[in-house]
Amino acid sequence: MRLFRSSVTLSLLFLVLAPNAQAIDSKPSAIVDAAQVAAAQAQGAIVWDTRSAAAYKQGHIPGAVNIGEVSSVLRDDNSEDYLPQTVIEQRLGAAGIDPQRPVIVYGAKANPSVYFALMTLRYYGAPSPRIFHGGIEDWKAEKRPVSVEPTALPPFSLKLTPHPELMVSTAEVLQSLNNPQTQILDVRSPAEYRGEDIRAIRGGHIPGAVSINYVQNQADPDAAGKIARKLTDKTDGLNLKSHAELQALYSKLDPDKDTIVYCQSGVRASETATILSELGFKKVRVYDSSWLAYGNKLDAPAENVSFFNVGALQGKLAAMQQRIEQLEKEASEKAAR
Repeated sequence: MRLFRSSVTLSLLFLVLAPNAQAIDSKPSAIVDAAQVAAAQAQGAIVWDTRSAAAYKQGHIPGAVNIGEVSSVLRDDNSEDYLPQTVIEQRLGAAGIDPQRPVIVYGAKANPSVYFALMTLRYYGAPSPRIFHGGIEDWKAEKRPVSVEPTALPPFSLKLTPHPELMVSTAEVLQSLNNPQTQILDVRSPAEYRGEDIRAIRGGHIPGAVSINYVQNQADPDAAGKIARKLTDKTDGLNLKSHAELQALYSKLDPDKDTIVYCQSGVRASETATILSELGFKKVRVYDSSWLAYGNKLDAPAENVSFFNVGALQGKLAAMQQRIEQLEKEASEKAAR
């Protein structure tokens, strides 16, 4: 009898706690589809088109706002670091983009710059920003309305509060190199990781970093290349892999460890950081300055180090200039005949 009562008590306790456990374990995804964008917009969400002004004018989701290509208007052209906070406050506020309201960001399908916009909103305190990975391509594919009329939301004075715990500095990366509770993920191309594609004073990678190119998040990692080479006009390959496939892709990483994600300047890293958070990784941080800063810090330890061959580049430029002059001369002689 006592055993029966204990079983009943445990069963009742489970029924009481089960809904709460489900609420804890299952949080809404930050990655949404076209139907969810439309539904959120109908409820007052801000939709931020992160593409260039020219692309926006050619057609956008009705009601979406635009301030230009996000990775250009919020970052310094040379360092590729964030502009001063006051400038970002002015640009977002002037466009009516309030991070404290529901915001959905989108752009071209699978463009990592859109994830940079999402990470920016998170960094500046947005409680639940979301991203439409399928972008304008998926929106059009579903025959949804497109507008060429710009949307202007009421401007307001914006004061942002950064959350530095979401990002790491170069000094923090250096301090974490020998920390067994920290793992570093390099999401650049294999050629960048090996030091063959040099995009700073030197090429290479941070010691111990695991290499998983961000394009591996896509159903077909070569989808963008195939589209560029006109081998297909289908964009399905740009879809994200399934949840199970993404779990398998990152199975060698420990979701309980502190995970630092980097690329060249924080853009591609923002996509993978979002994916890892979706997969349940507990602490994911973006190294925003990434290899552009680390590679230029010559006293920072690195692996597969290579240096830019300035002499070879000058030779190639000289040969190119000679070829251009030869073509111009031939064109001029042909026109004179």
